[in-house]
Amino acid sequence: MNKKGMLLLLFGTFFVGAAHADEVTLKNGDRLTGTIVKSDAKVLVMKSDFAGDVSIQWDAITSIQSKQPLYFALKDGETIAGTVTTGDGRFVVATKNAGTVTASKDSVVAMRNEAEQTAFNTEIDRLRNPHLTDFWSGFLDTGLSVTRGNSDTLNFSLAGQAVRKTSRDTITAYATSIFANNGTAGPTNTTANSIGGGLRIDLNVTNRLFVYGLTDFYHDEFQQLDLRNILAGGLGYHVMNTKPTTFDVYGGGAFNQSYYSTPLTLKTGEIMAGEYLSHAFSNRTTFSERFEFFPNVSDTGQYRYTFDAHAVTKLSRWFGWQVSFDDLYVSNPPTGIKKNDLILSTGLRLTFGGVAQ
Repeated sequence: MNKKGMLLLLFGTFFVGAAHADEVTLKNGDRLTGTIVKSDAKVLVMKSDFAGDVSIQWDAITSIQSKQPLYFALKDGETIAGTVTTGDGRFVVATKNAGTVTASKDSVVAMRNEAEQTAFNTEIDRLRNPHLTDFWSGFLDTGLSVTRGNSDTLNFSLAGQAVRKTSRDTITAYATSIFANNGTAGPTNTTANSIGGGLRIDLNVTNRLFVYGLTDFYHDEFQQLDLRNILAGGLGYHVMNTKPTTFDVYGGGAFNQSYYSTPLTLKTGEIMAGEYLSHAFSNRTTFSERFEFFPNVSDTGQYRYTFDAHAVTKLSRWFGWQVSFDDLYVSNPPTGIKKNDLILSTGLRLTFGGVAQ
């Protein structure tokens, strides 16, 4: 092929490609061609054969011409789809079923090509009809202190939580454990040994009102508590439910089964009242706390409560530093056993699926 033929082929290829490309015109007169991918009415993303993905400020755009169907999500909730031209400052969309529809630039909240719209619809369906394996996030907290030489001690704490939260319900599974021993003055003796965990389900009745059910398990060697199992449920209210802050109050009834190493066994009914607060001070630092109070209705005058608080500073997307404080109080422990157990721990936090408190 001679040079003239080669040039004609190159020009022909260029113009055919341009004829099948989308075009965006800017306020300064520049024109960009490629494939429009999506826009959130702040930035438009266009894929170029030579420059890859290009981000264009939405306010800088005066005209859009598309050879492919685009989906426009409008402020009134309507979605229109078709090839697009621009006239008199408005988008003119040639739809398949409704004919030509016009939309002002200010009325557009999102724009997507076919592939992006399919992905968007899939995610919406997933949000509305989630599988049990979807939307889990959580954390694992660890703390370790070891001394050798003039002292011989070991302190280890481990806590974890997994949360599945949707617009309809929240499932929370949690566990915590602490172990310590001391061999400084002779034979190694265990000085702390407790483990607990549970499962809680919150189901939204309205945007504010929810019902909940939970079961807790707890063992503490030094309270002489072989096993405490709590079954509880009731109603709750979302006092505040914003992106940085969550504040819930709730109350109901509980059944407490406590089995001690001594002959003591307790099976009692309880009233349950509690609150939960979580607040993000920044993108890096969050704080959460939960307080639950259980007056005994089977043995009037007796009660117990639990208080948990956590502060976390993110060091990376999945890695952070945590400080935790727990207070477990029982008004009628076995003879010779203290009423309070206080636990303060600090260490590393590993997160998965996002941030969970």
